[in-house]
Amino acid sequence: MVDRTLNYILEGKRFKSLSSGRTDAMVSAECAAFELFLSEPIDDEIAFLQLFNYNLPQDIRALSIREVDAKFNIIQNSKIKEYLYLFTYGEKCHPFCAPIMTTILDDLDIELMQQGAKLFCGKNYLWSYCYKPTESGIYTRNILQCELIENDIYTANYFPEKSYILRVKGKGFMRNQIRLMMGTLIDLGKHKLTLQDVKDSLVPESRIKMDYIAPASGLILNSVEFE
Repeated sequence: MVDRTLNYILEGKRFKSLSSGRTDAMVSAECAAFELFLSEPIDDEIAFLQLFNYNLPQDIRALSIREVDAKFNIIQNSKIKEYLYLFTYGEKCHPFCAPIMTTILDDLDIELMQQGAKLFCGKNYLWSYCYKPTESGIYTRNILQCELIENDIYTANYFPEKSYILRVKGKGFMRNQIRLMMGTLIDLGKHKLTLQDVKDSLVPESRIKMDYIAPASGLILNSVEFE
């Protein structure tokens, strides 16, 4: 939809767009970024941004625009991403919650899940948290922040009384990594796994398979920062 809008407002002039990354279907984004290559410079960035927003679909809004030099590459340049996973448990929610919040009908031990989330912080071997890992992949990754907190960010009159957020920040994430981490914490909260199981899955060369991928609808790309 972004390229279609660009093609319309640029009136057929040559351009190329490059996204900073991809997300799974049904994953939301508070913040995302893309690089736009043009054959001609933009004369008025404010007017361009206004025109772009006017023609974008209602579920996409451009927040800012800035010029970068020719050396900048939005994929290769170092960046930090922060993801949030919004969930609740115990009772089926209002249907309007479904697009952005996952509901677990079973009871969850939130305190145990909070302890489990802390285990992911730092440099760990995350083979167990990659969808269809290969022998050539790089699975030692550094997670800068991982915490499970009560939700005080998203509110609505149809939200449940209590909901929770898993907040994860790092430089690079593998396919389904956050959803596999969340799925593991859910199984931990159901007492299907123990803290030791999680610890064992993070040691070098671990081949413990964590196969519960939490639903995509609770995952939100919250921010993208370039260093």
